[in-house]
Amino acid sequence: MQNRFLTKTRILITCPKRMTTYLRMEAEALGYAVLQEAPAGILTEGTFTDAMRLNLHIRTGHRVLFQLGRFFLRSPDDLFKSVSTIDWENIIPADGYLSVISSVETESITNTQFANVKCKDAIVDRIRKKRGTRPDSGPDTSRAVVFLYWKDSECFIYLDTSGESLSQRGYRTMPWKAPMRESLASAVIMATKWDKISPFVNPMCGSGTLAIEAAQIALNQAPGLTRENFGFMHVLGYNHDARKVWKVLQNKAREAMLTELPFAIIASDMSEEAVTAARHNAEKAGVERFLRFEVCDFAQTTVPEALANTQPAVMLNPEYGLRLGDETALEATYKAIGDFFKQCCAGYMGYVFTGNLDLAKKIGLKAKRRVEFYNADVECRLLEYELYAGTRRTDV
Repeated sequence: MQNRFLTKTRILITCPKRMTTYLRMEAEALGYAVLQEAPAGILTEGTFTDAMRLNLHIRTGHRVLFQLGRFFLRSPDDLFKSVSTIDWENIIPADGYLSVISSVETESITNTQFANVKCKDAIVDRIRKKRGTRPDSGPDTSRAVVFLYWKDSECFIYLDTSGESLSQRGYRTMPWKAPMRESLASAVIMATKWDKISPFVNPMCGSGTLAIEAAQIALNQAPGLTRENFGFMHVLGYNHDARKVWKVLQNKAREAMLTELPFAIIASDMSEEAVTAARHNAEKAGVERFLRFEVCDFAQTTVPEALANTQPAVMLNPEYGLRLGDETALEATYKAIGDFFKQCCAGYMGYVFTGNLDLAKKIGLKAKRRVEFYNADVECRLLEYELYAGTRRTDV
């Protein structure tokens, strides 16, 4: 690798709002010190190898951004000049492909696309000057990606080592209605009190994302193992030595996986098509043999007996009535969830993830805890219920 890729630099890992707590937990568990926590990301530091490792293991983040430069700018011309000082000829292949994406909040410029073009022009002009030819460029983020962050007068230039968002694991090739992002599903599971050695039951499973992510977490399966393409694979730092390092990282991740789960992960849906999609996605994720699928109404889902000194979980993600279902019709569904919890789930921690707290009141049980999340632009809550035999009905 070139020296730039061997030297430590700041690494920014982005995530959706309300998920930095779980992202921080992941980074620290991997041995990375969190230098700063922001509303939508965390800052750490490391080499290009560390960026590859983070891409392999992070569940709740979206992009691993490897810092290349920091500048103070007053105008778009300053942007062009500053970006031109970076040795792009040693970073982006002259015969490759480049995409520039950005987050721009400055009075110096009102058109984000103009900032992207200025940044892209600075990069390709320098590469042409140094190499005699230049990479193609466009919106495709499946190859080399540069991320521009410009707020007020401060500007950061990053190599986006993820490319496409890490939430795109590569296994969900048969989506169902309004599927939950894989990264959000992982964060929601991490927010529960499930002990990961007891059953996890997921009625209304849809395309199976919650059950699949639960299986991967329980197995200690690195989420990046199911994905074949990352942004770091399309830059000059990903040379022969780096490819060998990547293979070593993958092999270590596989060796750390469990091979059996001594408990059930159950996913059910009343739609046979949804279960077919979930089963297909689980197979792509390499966890189908660890899941039990059922085609049934959620209230008929098998719930294994909760053993003493264990903490199993049952989790539902019903429709919110905002896009898919009629709110009035869903009132009966939410009431039935409360009845299902009381009648079938004694000894479990019950969880409902919803973007409609008015409907959640129909569950008729008192939530012990409410955890805030966003599902795209919808403010949601993960509602937690401690389920004892004979749980009394009360308001949420």
